[in-house]
Amino acid sequence: MIRNPKPIDIAFLISLLLSVTLATVSFFIGEWEIINSVIIFTLCFGLSFFLFFYTLEFFIYRKIKLIYKTIHSLKTQKYDAVIGNFDWDKDPIAEMNKEVIKWARDNKIEIEQLQKLADFRKEFLGNVSHELKTPIFNIQGYIHTLIDGAIDDKEVNARFLEKAAKSADRLSDLVADLLSISQLESGELTMEFERFDVCSLIRDVYEQLGNSKVQLIFKEGCNGPFYVFADRYRIRQVLVNLVSNSIKYGTQDGITTAAIYDMDEHFLVEIADNGTGIDQEHLGRIFERFYRIDKSRTRENHEGGTGLGLAIVKHIIEAHRQSVHVRSSVGTGTTFGFTLKKAELQ
Repeated sequence: MIRNPKPIDIAFLISLLLSVTLATVSFFIGEWEIINSVIIFTLCFGLSFFLFFYTLEFFIYRKIKLIYKTIHSLKTQKYDAVIGNFDWDKDPIAEMNKEVIKWARDNKIEIEQLQKLADFRKEFLGNVSHELKTPIFNIQGYIHTLIDGAIDDKEVNARFLEKAAKSADRLSDLVADLLSISQLESGELTMEFERFDVCSLIRDVYEQLGNSKVQLIFKEGCNGPFYVFADRYRIRQVLVNLVSNSIKYGTQDGITTAAIYDMDEHFLVEIADNGTGIDQEHLGRIFERFYRIDKSRTRENHEGGTGLGLAIVKHIIEAHRQSVHVRSSVGTGTTFGFTLKKAELQ
């Protein structure tokens, strides 16, 4: 059996089979001489071969070639080049089969990606709606309560106005974080690289966030200076998020430790705490937007947070073409680390 037969092969086999059958039947039934059967065989073979070959080649095979050419040109959007360079000697059925299989595979992948994007978009919109709803409802509740008469109560109005202001600040922070992460993901945010001491920047963040709950310290030998080449403002944003989390989820009288390690061409910056820690099942998703480790935690436990901090951290570090990681053990603590490019010596 011929594999991937061409029109000439198909026409030859069918004509031969038909001619042999007709000549044999005419010889035995018509009692003709062999010479007559040979003549019938020759005429039948020649005529049928011509008809079959012409039909297959010009009415079927070339149509398939045209379909294959059209499919290929539509995929590449290079019509003129395809028409000029198309190899008419190739087997179009086999080529079209390959193209169809490849097209189906590519489209399956594309459909799966589109489905993931649709699911992601649906989840993201749900998360945003949920995050926006809480501060908006709080603000509405406080304002309507004041309008209904609480404004005249001096002990109540100041407290409600303060709570409404906090909810408005949270709403503002959420919008700002959404804008930042949108710019980071789309590549619209331009990094302003400069040379600075990352150790000094950590001290500034410590001074800004310091409180009586958690002690903020440097690991011995890591108090600088360590000069890096990065966007100072964005790296400050990273440090504020990481140190804030270490305080928020740290234990009373806990410790947050900053460490900086020399990695030849880079510095590794780590922010470690001895807080509650994170279960291993959550570590792979901790940098996702709005991902909550404990779904049962109340909004009060997250007051001031937007659920976007670690996602922003990841995008900022990746925008520096560097890496960020986390390791943690429940009951022991959590360590976040990221690399920064060393600044050239001056």
